[in-house]
Amino acid sequence: MMHIPADIKKQLFSYCLEYLEQKRNSLQAALQMAREAVADDGKSTAGDKHETGRAMAQLEQEKLSGQFQELEKAQQVLDQIDPSIENTKIKLGSVVFTSNGNYFIAISAGKKEIDSAIFFIVSPNSPIGQALINSNGKELNFNSSSFAIQQAI
Repeated sequence: MMHIPADIKKQLFSYCLEYLEQKRNSLQAALQMAREAVADDGKSTAGDKHETGRAMAQLEQEKLSGQFQELEKAQQVLDQIDPSIENTKIKLGSVVFTSNGNYFIAISAGKKEIDSAIFFIVSPNSPIGQALINSNGKELNFNSSSFAIQQAI
């Protein structure tokens, strides 16, 4: 059996919180720039060019607003996870060690290295997240491959 730091789930959970905070800060900065672009464009008198620029800036604001909504959904998913609980069944909040990689079922947040082990942080709605949750806890069948589930916490 591999050595697993006792607080691995807490470390992964903290990473997810930081990941969302960085995304939120980036989106707020981009939204502020889009708002300033609309305000600056309002001072222009260049006719059609003015209208096009203003429309583009408003579209950008709408796109960023949609991304904020996605962030809020991701935050709601994290709010459902208690990193101090060890799960007996693979579900949202589980850390799963397989013969083909380690996973934290939370939000889609890429990968994180902790103590030289790589963890893929996946959404429960992603294909791999669904495969992990629907597995029997011993074996994972995904993309025509079969992996042994070594441990889930």
